[in-house]
Amino acid sequence: MRSEVTMSDPKVYLLDGGTLVIDESDVHWHINAGNPVRFPVYSVLIEHPDALILFDTGFDLDHVNKVLPFELPEQTPEQTIPAQLAKAGFAPEDVDIVVNSHFHFDHVGGNKYLTNAKTLVHKEELRHAKVPEPFERLGYSDLTFDHAGVSYTPISGDYEIVPGIWLFETPGHTIGHYSLLVRMEQEKSMLFCGDAAYTHTTLEKEWIAGFHLDPTKSVEAIRRLNYLARTEDADVYPSHDLEPFLNWKLAPEYYGGK
Repeated sequence: MRSEVTMSDPKVYLLDGGTLVIDESDVHWHINAGNPVRFPVYSVLIEHPDALILFDTGFDLDHVNKVLPFELPEQTPEQTIPAQLAKAGFAPEDVDIVVNSHFHFDHVGGNKYLTNAKTLVHKEELRHAKVPEPFERLGYSDLTFDHAGVSYTPISGDYEIVPGIWLFETPGHTIGHYSLLVRMEQEKSMLFCGDAAYTHTTLEKEWIAGFHLDPTKSVEAIRRLNYLARTEDADVYPSHDLEPFLNWKLAPEYYGGK
């Protein structure tokens, strides 16, 4: 059941969705090939006075085992979207808005549970997901986000979801990729990169990931994230950096709420 939220800062829960494995040359393009890297998959739940918002929904274990078993998925029943929402005191039907940084399989696996939510989607991302280029087919292999009854709100450009919660276009990894900024007053703001920046090294050295649609736009997106981090005085949360993830507060703990 939803609680009454009257604080100036929203509550931000980080939901642990398990881990996957890819080669380091795909984490940092053409660097250290042959070195497997296990990385976290997580979602961001924002309890805001105007809406309960979920950014990214992780991967579906059965799908990955069937279609991408080489990514060696590890996910317990406690790491599914319903179980993680329960840690924060919610059920899937409580979510008002779901936003995916993009529609690759490891960011959409829990969308099918969010039957009451509207889905904010970049209009170009939806088109590519449904009609992918040949090299995008594995990335866009889980189409369960397009479940019966899904309610899409197509958007483009930078977009304020509710006051203080912003999506910033960071294309390159995919055509319609979004990163998420949660503005805080009492604590530091939080910038969630999605797959526009896999690691802190990505941001420091401007190394793009091996999976991308447009390398030039990928570098531009990294530079934009660094700019936003400076100008918004925000802590940065990359998508594929296991070591810092291990020190983040995970649900039922939360950030903000003051």
